[in-house]
Amino acid sequence: MKTWMIAAIVTLGGWNLLFCSCKSSSKASEASYPLVAGTLEEAVKPDSAPARILEAMERAERFHNYEIMSDTLHSICVEAIGEVDSTPTEGYGIVVEKGAASTSFLNLGNARQPKARYDAKTGTLWFANCAMWGTGVQVERLYLMRFDKNNKAHIACTIDPYDIQQQVCQRLGYSIEGEQVTLYDSGREIANVNFNWNDNANIVSDMGGFDSEQPLWIGEQIEYDLSGDTPRLLITPGVKFTTGLVLTYDDMPTLAAPLTISKDGKVSISELKEHKK
Repeated sequence: MKTWMIAAIVTLGGWNLLFCSCKSSSKASEASYPLVAGTLEEAVKPDSAPARILEAMERAERFHNYEIMSDTLHSICVEAIGEVDSTPTEGYGIVVEKGAASTSFLNLGNARQPKARYDAKTGTLWFANCAMWGTGVQVERLYLMRFDKNNKAHIACTIDPYDIQQQVCQRLGYSIEGEQVTLYDSGREIANVNFNWNDNANIVSDMGGFDSEQPLWIGEQIEYDLSGDTPRLLITPGVKFTTGLVLTYDDMPTLAAPLTISKDGKVSISELKEHKK
């Protein structure tokens, strides 16, 4: 049974990591179209602040915070901890305030523009932060938080990027005809891109054509839109060209789908559609 492999170097909390992924040809044969492959091989490591930062936080007399989200109507706000006393937190720590109650999550990352939204109908707080980043890489992790009777927050569910990738890999297919790539969600056409090498409107120039073994990948760009009551997944496929050492995202569409989470924490991804920015 044949497999195909690609590697991508990303930065996680200041460390360079190498991620590889393989895709079996037997998977592709089970679908109407060949399926995209995933760059993530396993679950992304949980947020974890360095010991020296945690120690500084625990003994600090004052936190210096900046606002991530504020909902004055429901008396709730989410803030990032920028410094404790005069010590920078190096991108870790958030505080959730609801009414008179305050809950600190010292290990949660706050780097690279985290986002939050409160759903008053369900009493749910959604929080998304960056779990991996680097050149061409932006991968977010989604948290569902709830509140007890005293308005103290707790993490009820964590949605790992790897789990999202694996679900999408089972559905997102593609076809290539000449310079045109068409994307399908479970056989339903959802987007297409024409890589016309002679068209100056396109960003990507001729890179020797598409990789013959595995041209389409996901896993390096997984984000969330929290502007509505329901979180929406935003995922951008990358293209591997014959002469490229990394995936290319220029000219590729971002795909969007609402998420639903069951009481037992199971995540369901609705129909994928092209995201109109």
